[in-house]
Amino acid sequence: MRDETVARNYAETLFELASRNESIQEYGDALGMVAGLLEDDSRFRTFVETPRIDDETKKDVIRKVFHDKAPKQVINFVLITIDKRRQTLLREISAEYLLLLDDHLGREHVEVTVARPLDDTTENVVSERLSKMLGKQAIPHIRVKPEILGGLIVRTGDMIYDGSVRRRLEDLRRRLLTARIPSGQVGEAAG
Repeated sequence: MRDETVARNYAETLFELASRNESIQEYGDALGMVAGLLEDDSRFRTFVETPRIDDETKKDVIRKVFHDKAPKQVINFVLITIDKRRQTLLREISAEYLLLLDDHLGREHVEVTVARPLDDTTENVVSERLSKMLGKQAIPHIRVKPEILGGLIVRTGDMIYDGSVRRRLEDLRRRLLTARIPSGQVGEAAG
């Protein structure tokens, strides 16, 4: 089974458990904390992921580090990933869990590319319009790329809307190059 599929399966299992305990956000936050520590601390990541350290030692450390910071069920979940030799997928599992959480809460992450940084008011307007267009709460992730000249590019899932000035200019250029000028008007167009 591919790692992506395995991570998705583990995330779905934890999400189901979280739903039963009415703690979907809390479990997501706790798993995100574990994944964040793995991402940010290379020594901790090496400790958890290396096969050179026995599983019981890893599990003891996990229990000590997270005993008062995460729900018991999330700690047990992390311990199971160690038992099943899936601890290297904890960051991917956390990302998949967040996708499930966003879907459950009616949220969608949207990549928005603009030519210049947006002020808070404009960013709120973009968020509101995207939410209305998508029919769910849009969470825009703004990237600034001056080379698009103006306008914006929106990317969500498989959909891309390119409303950049650069694309509009390229379209205009392409239309002008392919436009046929009647033969009698060639001199007029050149003059």
